[in-house]
Amino acid sequence: MSKTGSTGDEPHDRRTLTVRVGTPDDAFDAVESQLAALEAGDEPEPLYEVVLQREEDLQRLLSAKNVQPLQTIAREEPQSIREAARLVNCDVRQVYDNLSELETLVSVEFEQVGRSKKPSVWYDNINIELPVATTDTEPVDDSAKV
Repeated sequence: MSKTGSTGDEPHDRRTLTVRVGTPDDAFDAVESQLAALEAGDEPEPLYEVVLQREEDLQRLLSAKNVQPLQTIAREEPQSIREAARLVNCDVRQVYDNLSELETLVSVEFEQVGRSKKPSVWYDNINIELPVATTDTEPVDDSAKV
């Protein structure tokens, strides 16, 4: 996970979640690189990254039905799913389903507050990385051809 800004301790710092399509090996490579830097005595930049294995998951993340509540949560910081539904002018069940989908994509977290679930995000921006060219070692998905 790539971070922009300094420590994240100051309110004006902006944090960016990097979302990319790749393999589990890609995610492990990034973590191994961080660990190697730590072992060498370096202090690597914090890693804020989600690696999705399928382009369909990226499409789900970027769908209008998911982007609107995501932006609303980041801007308005609703105290419950019900409040988030009111802010986006949608049915509570629909917003719950959308936020649950985002939770599985690791882009929304829930905090139990009494009987309510408070949705939250810890980042200000999402940076999308989508490979459009393949190398000789990468498999080509023929099902995507038109």
